Amino acid sequence: MDIGFTTAAYVVAAVLFILSLGGLSGQESAKRAVWYGIVGMGLAVGATLIGPGSGLWLLSLVLIGLGGFIGMQLAQRVQMTQMPELVAAMHSLVGLAAVFVGFNADIEITNVKTALAGGGDLKSLTGFAALVAKKTAVEINILRVELFLGIFIGAITFTGSVVAYGKLAGRFNTTATQLPGGHVLNAAAAILSVVSLLWYFQSGDLLPLLIMTVAALFIGWHLIMGIGGADMPVVVSMLNSYSGWAAAAIGFSLGNDLLIVVGALVGSSGAILSYIMCKAMNRSFVSVILGGFGGSSGPQMAVEGEQVAIDADGVAAALDEADSVVIIPGYGMAVAQAQQSVSELTKRLRAAGKTVRFAIHPVAGRLPGHMNVLLAEAKVPYDIVLEMDEINDDFPDTDVAIVIGSNDIVNPAAQDDPNSPIAGMPVLECWKAKQVFVSKRGQGTGYSGIENPLFFKENTRMFYGDAKASLDKLLTKIS
Repeated sequence: MDIGFTTAAYVVAAVLFILSLGGLSGQESAKRAVWYGIVGMGLAVGATLIGPGSGLWLLSLVLIGLGGFIGMQLAQRVQMTQMPELVAAMHSLVGLAAVFVGFNADIEITNVKTALAGGGDLKSLTGFAALVAKKTAVEINILRVELFLGIFIGAITFTGSVVAYGKLAGRFNTTATQLPGGHVLNAAAAILSVVSLLWYFQSGDLLPLLIMTVAALFIGWHLIMGIGGADMPVVVSMLNSYSGWAAAAIGFSLGNDLLIVVGALVGSSGAILSYIMCKAMNRSFVSVILGGFGGSSGPQMAVEGEQVAIDADGVAAALDEADSVVIIPGYGMAVAQAQQSVSELTKRLRAAGKTVRFAIHPVAGRLPGHMNVLLAEAKVPYDIVLEMDEINDDFPDTDVAIVIGSNDIVNPAAQDDPNSPIAGMPVLECWKAKQVFVSKRGQGTGYSGIENPLFFKENTRMFYGDAKASLDKLLTKIS
Protein backbone atom coordinates (compact mmCIF):
# COMPACT_ATOMS: atom_id res chain seq x y z
CA MET A 1 0.00 0.00 0.00
CA ASP A 2 1.17 3.51 -0.81
CA ILE A 3 2.87 5.49 1.98
CA GLY A 4 0.38 8.33 1.42
CA PHE A 5 -2.55 6.15 2.49
CA THR A 6 -0.73 5.01 5.63
CA THR A 7 0.18 8.57 6.55
CA ALA A 8 -3.41 9.76 6.06
CA ALA A 9 -4.72 6.86 8.16
CA TYR A 10 -2.22 7.69 10.89
CA VAL A 11 -3.35 11.34 10.92
CA VAL A 12 -7.01 10.32 11.28
CA ALA A 13 -6.10 7.82 14.03
CA ALA A 14 -4.12 10.47 15.90
CA VAL A 15 -7.09 12.86 15.77
CA LEU A 16 -9.38 10.11 17.08
CA PHE A 17 -6.98 9.41 19.95
CA ILE A 18 -6.92 13.09 20.88
CA LEU A 19 -10.74 13.22 20.78
CA SER A 20 -10.79 10.09 22.93
CA LEU A 21 -8.57 11.65 25.59
CA GLY A 22 -10.61 14.84 25.56
CA GLY A 23 -13.90 12.96 25.89
CA LEU A 24 -12.69 10.95 28.86
CA SER A 25 -12.59 14.14 30.92
CA GLY A 26 -16.37 13.98 31.41
CA GLN A 27 -18.66 11.15 32.45
CA GLU A 28 -21.32 11.96 29.88
CA SER A 29 -18.86 11.93 26.97
CA ALA A 30 -16.71 9.02 28.20
CA LYS A 31 -18.62 6.27 26.37
CA ARG A 32 -18.32 8.09 23.04
CA ALA A 33 -14.65 8.76 23.78
CA VAL A 34 -13.99 5.05 24.27
CA TRP A 35 -15.41 4.35 20.80
CA TYR A 36 -13.17 7.06 19.33
CA GLY A 37 -10.20 5.19 20.81
CA ILE A 38 -11.41 1.80 19.55
CA VAL A 39 -11.92 3.06 16.00
CA GLY A 40 -8.59 4.91 16.05
CA MET A 41 -6.69 1.85 17.22
CA GLY A 42 -8.41 -0.37 14.65
CA LEU A 43 -7.52 2.08 11.88
CA ALA A 44 -3.92 2.32 13.10
CA VAL A 45 -3.44 -1.45 13.24
CA GLY A 46 -5.07 -1.94 9.83
CA ALA A 47 -2.96 0.76 8.18
CA THR A 48 0.21 -0.71 9.68
CA LEU A 49 -0.62 -4.22 8.46
CA ILE A 50 -1.18 -3.17 4.85
CA GLY A 51 1.28 -0.26 4.76
CA PRO A 52 4.88 -0.15 3.51
CA GLY A 53 7.11 -2.85 4.96
CA SER A 54 4.18 -5.14 5.69
CA GLY A 55 4.73 -8.88 5.79
CA LEU A 56 4.43 -12.02 7.89
CA TRP A 57 0.67 -11.86 7.47
CA LEU A 58 -0.12 -15.23 9.01
CA LEU A 59 1.99 -14.60 12.10
CA SER A 60 0.56 -11.10 12.49
CA LEU A 61 -3.04 -12.30 12.25
CA VAL A 62 -2.41 -15.16 14.67
CA LEU A 63 -0.85 -12.82 17.23
CA ILE A 64 -3.63 -10.24 16.84
CA GLY A 65 -6.25 -12.95 17.24
CA LEU A 66 -4.51 -14.39 20.29
CA GLY A 67 -4.10 -10.97 21.90
CA GLY A 68 -7.73 -10.07 21.17
CA PHE A 69 -8.95 -13.35 22.69
CA ILE A 70 -6.89 -12.89 25.85
CA GLY A 71 -8.04 -9.28 26.17
CA MET A 72 -11.69 -10.29 25.78
CA GLN A 73 -11.34 -12.99 28.43
CA LEU A 74 -9.74 -10.56 30.85
CA ALA A 75 -12.42 -7.92 30.22
CA GLN A 76 -15.15 -10.44 30.99
CA ARG A 77 -13.56 -11.92 34.10
CA VAL A 78 -11.83 -9.01 35.82
CA GLN A 79 -13.96 -7.33 38.47
CA MET A 80 -14.14 -3.55 38.72
CA THR A 81 -12.18 -3.75 41.98
CA GLN A 82 -9.33 -5.41 40.07
CA MET A 83 -9.04 -2.72 37.42
CA PRO A 84 -6.03 -1.02 39.08
CA GLU A 85 -4.11 -4.32 39.03
CA LEU A 86 -5.14 -4.92 35.41
CA VAL A 87 -3.94 -1.45 34.37
CA ALA A 88 -0.60 -2.05 36.10
CA ALA A 89 -0.27 -5.41 34.34
CA MET A 90 -1.01 -3.81 30.96
CA HIS A 91 1.67 -1.18 31.59
CA SER A 92 4.18 -3.97 32.21
CA LEU A 93 3.37 -5.45 28.79
CA VAL A 94 3.95 -2.08 27.10
CA GLY A 95 7.34 -1.80 28.82
CA LEU A 96 8.30 -5.35 27.88
CA ALA A 97 7.27 -4.75 24.26
CA ALA A 98 9.50 -1.67 24.15
CA VAL A 99 12.43 -3.75 25.42
CA PHE A 100 11.88 -6.44 22.79
CA VAL A 101 11.49 -3.93 19.94
CA GLY A 102 14.64 -2.11 21.06
CA PHE A 103 16.72 -5.28 21.07
CA ASN A 104 15.28 -6.30 17.71
CA ALA A 105 16.30 -2.91 16.28
CA ASP A 106 19.85 -3.44 17.58
CA ILE A 107 19.96 -6.90 16.00
CA GLU A 108 18.84 -5.44 12.67
CA ILE A 109 21.55 -2.76 12.84
CA THR A 110 24.16 -5.46 13.43
CA ASN A 111 22.80 -7.60 10.57
CA VAL A 112 22.86 -4.67 8.15
CA LYS A 113 26.38 -3.74 9.25
CA THR A 114 27.52 -7.32 8.65
CA ALA A 115 25.85 -7.42 5.24
CA LEU A 116 27.48 -4.17 4.16
CA ALA A 117 30.87 -5.35 5.35
CA GLY A 118 30.49 -8.55 3.34
CA GLY A 119 29.49 -6.74 0.18
CA GLY A 120 25.90 -7.99 0.32
CA ASP A 121 23.11 -6.80 -1.97
CA LEU A 122 21.17 -4.02 -0.23
CA LYS A 123 18.21 -4.59 -2.56
CA SER A 124 17.58 -7.93 -0.85
CA LEU A 125 16.92 -6.18 2.47
CA THR A 126 13.28 -5.58 3.40
CA GLY A 127 11.29 -3.91 6.16
CA PHE A 128 13.17 -2.19 8.96
CA ALA A 129 16.53 -3.51 7.69
CA ALA A 130 16.01 -1.65 4.41
CA LEU A 131 15.40 1.58 6.33
CA VAL A 132 18.54 1.05 8.42
CA ALA A 133 20.64 0.40 5.31
CA LYS A 134 19.78 3.87 3.97
CA LYS A 135 20.89 5.69 7.13
CA THR A 136 24.19 7.52 7.47
CA ALA A 137 26.62 6.87 10.32
CA VAL A 138 25.24 9.86 12.23
CA GLU A 139 21.67 8.63 11.79
CA ILE A 140 22.69 5.16 13.01
CA ASN A 141 24.11 6.71 16.18
CA ILE A 142 20.90 8.66 16.71
CA LEU A 143 18.96 5.43 16.21
CA ARG A 144 21.11 3.73 18.84
CA VAL A 145 20.35 6.47 21.36
CA GLU A 146 16.63 6.18 20.60
CA LEU A 147 16.49 2.42 21.04
CA PHE A 148 18.68 2.66 24.13
CA LEU A 149 16.21 5.09 25.73
CA GLY A 150 13.28 2.90 24.66
CA ILE A 151 14.81 -0.16 26.32
CA PHE A 152 15.80 1.82 29.43
CA ILE A 153 12.34 3.34 30.01
CA GLY A 154 10.63 0.11 28.99
CA ALA A 155 12.63 -2.00 31.43
CA ILE A 156 11.88 0.40 34.30
CA THR A 157 8.20 0.35 33.35
CA PHE A 158 8.12 -3.45 33.19
CA THR A 159 9.51 -4.29 36.62
CA GLY A 160 7.91 -1.24 38.22
CA SER A 161 4.49 -2.27 36.90
CA VAL A 162 4.97 -5.87 38.06
CA VAL A 163 5.71 -4.64 41.59
CA ALA A 164 2.75 -2.22 41.47
CA TYR A 165 0.51 -5.10 40.40
CA GLY A 166 1.82 -7.24 43.25
CA LYS A 167 1.16 -4.52 45.83
CA LEU A 168 -2.31 -3.73 44.52
CA ALA A 169 -3.22 -7.42 44.42
CA GLY A 170 -1.87 -7.98 47.93
CA ARG A 171 0.83 -10.40 46.74
CA PHE A 172 3.70 -8.13 47.82
CA ASN A 173 4.21 -6.28 51.08
CA THR A 174 2.43 -2.93 50.72
CA THR A 175 4.82 -1.05 53.01
CA ALA A 176 7.68 1.01 51.55
CA THR A 177 10.69 -1.33 51.42
CA GLN A 178 14.21 -0.68 50.14
CA LEU A 179 17.52 -2.51 50.20
CA PRO A 180 20.31 -1.20 52.45
CA GLY A 181 21.68 1.86 50.68
CA GLY A 182 18.28 3.01 49.40
CA HIS A 183 18.58 5.76 46.83
CA VAL A 184 22.37 5.28 46.59
CA LEU A 185 21.68 1.97 44.83
CA ASN A 186 19.23 3.66 42.47
CA ALA A 187 21.78 6.38 41.70
CA ALA A 188 24.50 3.79 41.13
CA ALA A 189 22.28 1.88 38.69
CA ALA A 190 21.44 5.13 36.88
CA ILE A 191 25.14 6.06 36.59
CA LEU A 192 25.89 2.56 35.30
CA SER A 193 23.18 3.05 32.67
CA VAL A 194 24.73 6.36 31.54
CA VAL A 195 28.18 4.73 31.29
CA SER A 196 26.60 1.89 29.29
CA LEU A 197 25.05 4.44 26.95
CA LEU A 198 28.44 6.01 26.23
CA TRP A 199 29.97 2.56 25.78
CA TYR A 200 27.19 1.46 23.44
CA PHE A 201 27.30 4.72 21.53
CA GLN A 202 31.01 4.22 20.81
CA SER A 203 31.07 0.47 20.18
CA GLY A 204 27.58 -0.64 19.20
CA ASP A 205 28.18 -3.88 21.13
CA LEU A 206 25.36 -5.88 22.68
CA LEU A 207 27.03 -6.17 26.11
CA PRO A 208 26.48 -2.54 27.28
CA LEU A 209 22.87 -2.82 26.15
CA LEU A 210 22.43 -5.93 28.31
CA ILE A 211 24.13 -4.28 31.31
CA MET A 212 21.88 -1.23 31.01
CA THR A 213 18.79 -3.46 30.76
CA VAL A 214 19.65 -5.26 33.99
CA ALA A 215 20.31 -1.92 35.72
CA ALA A 216 17.00 -0.50 34.46
CA LEU A 217 15.10 -3.59 35.58
CA PHE A 218 16.62 -3.12 39.04
CA ILE A 219 15.71 0.59 39.12
CA GLY A 220 12.08 -0.15 38.27
CA TRP A 221 11.82 -2.85 40.92
CA HIS A 222 13.60 -0.91 43.66
CA LEU A 223 11.82 2.40 42.98
CA ILE A 224 8.32 0.98 43.28
CA MET A 225 9.19 -1.29 46.20
CA GLY A 226 10.19 1.90 48.02
CA ILE A 227 6.69 3.38 47.68
CA GLY A 228 3.96 2.53 50.19
CA GLY A 229 0.71 0.87 49.16
CA ALA A 230 -1.39 3.93 50.05
CA ASP A 231 0.37 5.83 47.25
CA MET A 232 -0.20 3.22 44.54
CA PRO A 233 -2.78 5.36 42.65
CA VAL A 234 -0.02 7.89 41.93
CA VAL A 235 2.37 5.09 40.98
CA VAL A 236 -0.09 3.59 38.48
CA SER A 237 -0.52 6.98 36.83
CA MET A 238 3.24 7.54 36.82
CA LEU A 239 3.87 4.14 35.22
CA ASN A 240 1.26 5.01 32.62
CA SER A 241 3.39 8.03 31.76
CA TYR A 242 6.56 5.89 31.63
CA SER A 243 4.91 3.44 29.22
CA GLY A 244 3.96 6.31 26.93
CA TRP A 245 7.47 7.72 26.78
CA ALA A 246 8.84 4.21 26.15
CA ALA A 247 6.45 3.85 23.21
CA ALA A 248 7.43 7.30 21.88
CA ALA A 249 11.15 6.43 22.05
CA ILE A 250 10.54 3.19 20.16
CA GLY A 251 8.42 5.14 17.66
CA PHE A 252 11.48 7.26 16.86
CA SER A 253 13.55 4.08 16.45
CA LEU A 254 11.07 2.53 14.04
CA GLY A 255 10.31 5.79 12.25
CA ASN A 256 6.61 5.34 13.08
CA ASP A 257 4.98 8.77 13.37
CA LEU A 258 1.76 7.50 14.96
CA LEU A 259 3.63 5.61 17.67
CA ILE A 260 5.50 8.81 18.49
CA VAL A 261 2.26 10.82 18.71
CA VAL A 262 0.40 8.22 20.76
CA GLY A 263 3.37 7.71 23.07
CA ALA A 264 3.64 11.45 23.63
CA LEU A 265 -0.09 11.70 24.34
CA VAL A 266 0.01 8.88 26.88
CA GLY A 267 3.27 10.07 28.41
CA SER A 268 2.21 13.69 28.83
CA SER A 269 -1.33 12.93 30.01
CA GLY A 270 0.01 10.41 32.53
CA ALA A 271 2.56 12.94 33.80
CA ILE A 272 -0.11 15.66 34.13
CA LEU A 273 -2.44 13.29 35.98
CA SER A 274 0.41 12.24 38.27
CA TYR A 275 1.10 15.88 39.07
CA ILE A 276 -2.58 16.56 39.81
CA MET A 277 -2.75 13.52 42.09
CA CYS A 278 0.48 14.47 43.86
CA LYS A 279 -0.99 17.91 44.50
CA ALA A 280 -4.16 16.28 45.84
CA MET A 281 -2.05 14.16 48.21
CA ASN A 282 0.43 16.93 49.06
CA ARG A 283 3.28 14.87 47.62
CA SER A 284 6.32 16.13 45.75
CA PHE A 285 6.24 15.02 42.12
CA VAL A 286 10.03 14.60 42.13
CA SER A 287 9.90 12.41 45.24
CA VAL A 288 7.28 10.21 43.56
CA ILE A 289 9.55 9.68 40.56
CA LEU A 290 12.50 8.87 42.82
CA GLY A 291 10.40 6.60 45.03
CA GLY A 292 10.51 5.98 48.76
CA PHE A 293 8.14 8.69 49.92
CA GLY A 294 5.20 8.48 52.30
CA GLY A 295 6.98 7.71 55.54
CA SER A 296 6.34 9.55 58.78
CA SER A 297 8.92 11.99 60.14
CA GLY A 298 8.33 11.28 63.84
CA PRO A 299 5.96 9.73 66.38
CA GLN A 300 2.35 10.10 65.34
CA MET A 301 -0.23 11.81 67.52
CA ALA A 302 -1.98 9.43 69.92
CA VAL A 303 -5.67 8.86 69.21
CA GLU A 304 -7.94 9.12 72.25
CA GLY A 305 -11.48 7.86 72.78
CA GLU A 306 -13.28 4.82 71.48
CA GLN A 307 -15.20 3.80 68.43
CA VAL A 308 -18.97 3.80 69.04
CA ALA A 309 -21.06 1.39 66.98
CA ILE A 310 -24.56 1.96 65.63
CA ASP A 311 -27.07 -0.36 64.00
CA ALA A 312 -29.26 0.04 60.91
CA ASP A 313 -32.19 1.34 62.96
CA GLY A 314 -30.07 4.18 64.35
CA VAL A 315 -28.78 5.17 60.92
CA ALA A 316 -32.29 5.03 59.43
CA ALA A 317 -33.65 7.27 62.19
CA ALA A 318 -30.92 9.85 61.61
CA LEU A 319 -31.51 9.83 57.85
CA ASP A 320 -35.23 10.25 58.40
CA GLU A 321 -34.61 13.45 60.35
CA ALA A 322 -31.90 14.78 58.02
CA ASP A 323 -32.49 17.25 55.20
CA SER A 324 -29.04 17.10 53.57
CA VAL A 325 -26.86 14.00 53.12
CA VAL A 326 -23.38 13.65 51.64
CA ILE A 327 -22.09 10.19 50.72
CA ILE A 328 -18.33 9.60 50.51
CA PRO A 329 -17.46 6.38 48.63
CA GLY A 330 -14.10 4.64 48.87
CA TYR A 331 -12.36 1.42 47.95
CA GLY A 332 -14.43 -0.49 50.54
CA MET A 333 -17.52 0.19 48.44
CA ALA A 334 -15.77 -1.24 45.41
CA VAL A 335 -14.63 -4.38 47.26
CA ALA A 336 -18.14 -5.03 48.58
CA GLN A 337 -19.67 -4.19 45.18
CA ALA A 338 -22.11 -1.99 47.04
CA GLN A 339 -22.59 0.66 44.36
CA GLN A 340 -26.07 -0.62 43.41
CA SER A 341 -27.17 -0.51 47.03
CA VAL A 342 -25.76 3.01 47.33
CA SER A 343 -27.69 4.01 44.23
CA GLU A 344 -30.93 2.58 45.63
CA LEU A 345 -30.37 4.38 48.95
CA THR A 346 -29.86 7.61 47.00
CA LYS A 347 -33.11 7.12 45.08
CA ARG A 348 -35.13 6.53 48.22
CA LEU A 349 -33.66 9.47 50.10
CA ARG A 350 -34.22 11.84 47.17
CA ALA A 351 -37.78 10.54 46.78
CA ALA A 352 -38.30 11.47 50.43
CA GLY A 353 -37.25 15.05 49.66
CA LYS A 354 -33.69 14.82 51.00
CA THR A 355 -30.79 16.59 49.31
CA VAL A 356 -28.24 13.86 48.51
CA ARG A 357 -24.82 14.48 47.01
CA PHE A 358 -21.59 12.52 46.60
CA ALA A 359 -18.14 13.79 47.56
CA ILE A 360 -15.31 12.36 45.46
CA HIS A 361 -11.68 12.74 46.48
CA PRO A 362 -9.15 12.87 43.59
CA VAL A 363 -7.43 9.69 44.83
CA ALA A 364 -10.44 7.78 46.18
CA GLY A 365 -10.04 4.07 45.45
CA ARG A 366 -6.86 2.79 43.87
CA LEU A 367 -7.15 4.39 40.47
CA PRO A 368 -8.09 7.90 39.30
CA GLY A 369 -11.82 8.04 38.56
CA HIS A 370 -12.45 4.66 40.23
CA MET A 371 -15.44 5.89 42.24
CA ASN A 372 -16.88 7.89 39.33
CA VAL A 373 -16.95 4.76 37.17
CA LEU A 374 -18.67 2.70 39.86
CA LEU A 375 -21.32 5.35 40.48
CA ALA A 376 -21.93 5.79 36.76
CA GLU A 377 -22.32 2.02 36.45
CA ALA A 378 -24.99 2.18 39.19
CA LYS A 379 -26.85 4.97 37.33
CA VAL A 380 -26.18 7.65 39.94
CA PRO A 381 -26.98 11.05 38.34
CA TYR A 382 -23.85 12.88 37.23
CA ASP A 383 -24.98 16.22 38.57
CA ILE A 384 -24.95 15.12 42.24
CA VAL A 385 -21.41 13.67 42.04
CA LEU A 386 -19.07 16.48 43.12
CA GLU A 387 -15.32 16.83 43.45
CA MET A 388 -13.63 17.63 46.77
CA ASP A 389 -13.12 21.33 46.01
CA GLU A 390 -16.77 21.72 45.06
CA ILE A 391 -18.24 20.26 48.25
CA ASN A 392 -15.74 20.60 51.09
CA ASP A 393 -17.10 23.95 52.24
CA ASP A 394 -20.62 22.50 52.53
CA PHE A 395 -19.95 19.96 55.29
CA PRO A 396 -20.71 22.37 58.19
CA ASP A 397 -24.25 22.73 56.75
CA THR A 398 -24.67 18.98 56.17
CA ASP A 399 -26.89 16.96 58.51
CA VAL A 400 -25.45 13.50 57.77
CA ALA A 401 -22.22 12.37 56.12
CA ILE A 402 -21.98 8.69 55.20
CA VAL A 403 -18.47 7.31 54.67
CA ILE A 404 -18.44 4.00 52.79
CA GLY A 405 -15.09 2.23 52.84
CA SER A 406 -12.91 5.35 52.91
CA ASN A 407 -9.99 5.99 55.25
CA ASP A 408 -7.12 8.31 54.29
CA ILE A 409 -9.29 10.69 52.26
CA VAL A 410 -11.39 11.52 55.36
CA ASN A 411 -8.58 11.42 57.92
CA PRO A 412 -8.33 14.61 60.02
CA ALA A 413 -4.76 13.64 60.98
CA ALA A 414 -3.74 15.08 57.60
CA GLN A 415 -4.53 18.51 59.07
CA ASP A 416 -3.88 17.94 62.78
CA ASP A 417 -0.81 15.69 62.97
CA PRO A 418 2.40 17.01 61.34
CA ASN A 419 4.06 13.60 61.85
CA SER A 420 1.35 11.67 60.07
CA PRO A 421 2.42 9.98 56.80
CA ILE A 422 -0.40 11.91 55.10
CA ALA A 423 0.32 15.26 56.79
CA GLY A 424 -0.75 18.15 54.57
CA MET A 425 -2.83 16.00 52.25
CA PRO A 426 -6.12 17.71 51.31
CA VAL A 427 -9.00 15.63 52.68
CA LEU A 428 -12.78 15.66 52.73
CA GLU A 429 -13.69 17.42 55.99
CA CYS A 430 -16.73 15.26 56.70
CA TRP A 431 -16.22 15.48 60.49
CA LYS A 432 -17.65 19.00 60.29
CA ALA A 433 -21.07 17.54 59.45
CA LYS A 434 -23.59 17.24 62.30
CA GLN A 435 -23.45 13.43 62.21
CA VAL A 436 -21.03 11.03 60.52
CA PHE A 437 -21.71 7.35 59.87
CA VAL A 438 -18.78 5.18 58.78
CA SER A 439 -19.50 1.89 57.02
CA LYS A 440 -16.49 -0.29 57.74
CA ARG A 441 -15.77 -4.01 58.11
CA GLY A 442 -14.01 -3.72 61.46
CA GLN A 443 -11.70 -1.64 63.61
CA GLY A 444 -8.53 -2.20 61.56
CA THR A 445 -6.50 0.61 60.03
CA GLY A 446 -7.16 -0.51 56.47
CA TYR A 447 -4.90 -0.70 53.42
CA SER A 448 -2.60 2.20 54.30
CA GLY A 449 -2.05 1.19 57.94
CA ILE A 450 -2.76 4.73 59.23
CA GLU A 451 -5.06 5.22 62.23
CA ASN A 452 -8.00 7.56 61.59
CA PRO A 453 -9.09 9.90 64.44
CA LEU A 454 -12.41 10.44 62.61
CA PHE A 455 -13.61 7.08 63.88
CA PHE A 456 -13.19 8.25 67.49
CA LYS A 457 -14.92 11.64 67.25
CA GLU A 458 -18.07 12.32 69.29
CA ASN A 459 -20.28 12.90 66.26
CA THR A 460 -19.09 9.72 64.50
CA ARG A 461 -20.80 6.33 64.70
CA MET A 462 -19.37 3.12 63.23
CA PHE A 463 -21.75 1.11 61.06
CA TYR A 464 -19.78 -2.16 61.11
CA GLY A 465 -20.08 -4.93 58.54
CA ASP A 466 -19.72 -5.60 54.84
CA ALA A 467 -20.76 -2.43 53.03
CA LYS A 468 -23.30 -4.12 50.73
CA ALA A 469 -24.84 -6.23 53.50
CA SER A 470 -25.03 -3.21 55.83
CA LEU A 471 -26.65 -1.00 53.20
CA ASP A 472 -29.10 -3.71 52.17
CA LYS A 473 -30.14 -4.01 55.80
CA LEU A 474 -30.45 -0.22 56.02
CA LEU A 475 -32.66 -0.20 52.91
CA THR A 476 -35.19 -2.43 54.66
CA LYS A 477 -35.61 0.35 57.24
CA ILE A 478 -36.16 3.10 54.65
CA SER A 479 -39.35 3.11 52.63
